[in-house]
Amino acid sequence: MTRTRRHAVAASGRWWDEEDGRWLPAGEAHAWEQGMNQTVCGLSLHRSQLFRFPGVEWTDALPESGGAADGIRRVCPRCAAAGRRGPDARRGWVRKNPRP
Repeated sequence: MTRTRRHAVAASGRWWDEEDGRWLPAGEAHAWEQGMNQTVCGLSLHRSQLFRFPGVEWTDALPESGGAADGIRRVCPRCAAAGRRGPDARRGWVRKNPRP
């Protein structure tokens, strides 16, 4: 049985949400798998000085979700391509009319 990967958010900045009483990501957002010291696109968390947000899932950081994406200015395109998994993810390429 394969384990599904759950990506959290690592971001270049943070802001305090008074309603929830917690820090939320701001600036440039990257997908990050917990237990790893790098983002999905390969940036080192420490060297890039990224803040970790283990309580914020990657799908909540995307601008179309409206969740925790209020302070996010840019989403890493490489992380967005690799991190789109779940019920609303697009299916991979499928051949509709194979050659005989």
